[in-house]
Amino acid sequence: MRNSSTKMKILFIGDVIGRAGRSAIKQFLPRIKQDKKISFSIINGENVAAGVGLTSRTVKELFSDGIDVITSGNHFWDKKDIAEIIDVEKRLLRPANYPPGVPGHGSVIVETADGEKIGIINVAGRVFMLPLDCPFRKVESEVERLRKETSLIIIDIHAEATSEKIAMGWFLDGKVSAVIGTHTHVQTADEIVLPKGTAYITDIGMTGSRNSVIGVKKELALHRFLYQMPIKLEAAEGEAELCGVILDLDPVTGKANSIERIQMK
Repeated sequence: MRNSSTKMKILFIGDVIGRAGRSAIKQFLPRIKQDKKISFSIINGENVAAGVGLTSRTVKELFSDGIDVITSGNHFWDKKDIAEIIDVEKRLLRPANYPPGVPGHGSVIVETADGEKIGIINVAGRVFMLPLDCPFRKVESEVERLRKETSLIIIDIHAEATSEKIAMGWFLDGKVSAVIGTHTHVQTADEIVLPKGTAYITDIGMTGSRNSVIGVKKELALHRFLYQMPIKLEAAEGEAELCGVILDLDPVTGKANSIERIQMK
């Protein structure tokens, strides 16, 4: 069923860190959905379980809170019990550019309550990160496959290097609805609709404790920087903020009307 509206609002929330991040989802998500008339919500959730990795319990909690799709990145495998659901829960994504044969799903098409189909693809960068398969070649083949069913396609590129993310935006301009950068936990001020209609931002930031170093207890992060000794990092607690973007997309053409950065505290 095709929605007659020429606009669709999609919320993409940045890297959710530990209990503080999950609490921020509970606190802010209902209000954002109502105030902004959100049709679909996505989060990067690779750090939802105690600040690193995901568990089957935290994944189920986020879906019950109203999240539609969870993407991830290099910490996807850090909690062993994620293996319980990676093959059965198609709305939980790991980077698509892991080698063939790796369990789980790197992309998915989900139908909204209005009958629109939205494709989401998760890829990881390779600069300063794991040497996975080429994210550019992989995303190209995934986009070609998904476009047979929908023109609404959103990419999560989970990468360290800003240049790699920006290159992905230009590579996919006009081919997808949005290219969204995650991983660095610091929101960038470069949101733009590229010339051929693809919304882009280098990083949408994090959702977690404000009183932290990118979501980690600040005293632990400082100890590592000052003494250069191994120390286990832990997710910070306390007052949280939510960072992300709202995408205004045309469901007929798949192109972006606008991209809006959000920060809620």
